[in-house]
Amino acid sequence: MGDEFLLEDEDDEKTIEFIKNYLPQEIKGKYSDDELYYILDLIVDYYTTSGCLDVQPDEDGYINIDQDEIVNYIISEAKKDDMGPFDPDDVFFIVQGEMEYGNSLGEID
Repeated sequence: MGDEFLLEDEDDEKTIEFIKNYLPQEIKGKYSDDELYYILDLIVDYYTTSGCLDVQPDEDGYINIDQDEIVNYIISEAKKDDMGPFDPDDVFFIVQGEMEYGNSLGEID
């Protein structure tokens, strides 16, 4: 079980590094690693609680995930947790970066 957590931590580190490289220059310095980890945790929480990953893929094998819904979820949860405030446009880029990282690994199409 401990090895599983180490692998998850390592994957999170790689995800955060990918996201930081993905972000436009004007956004890169706005968020600390802790804030990016927090947002990543909320993205994962959205995936696991929304049911979006439980739907049947279309004929091409794709699942439609609404990035705007993820952004709204993150903004809402951050307010509840007294985090942020986060700019929705910035969060959209972070969500896109996370999805691109998944695509690069072949996890999400």
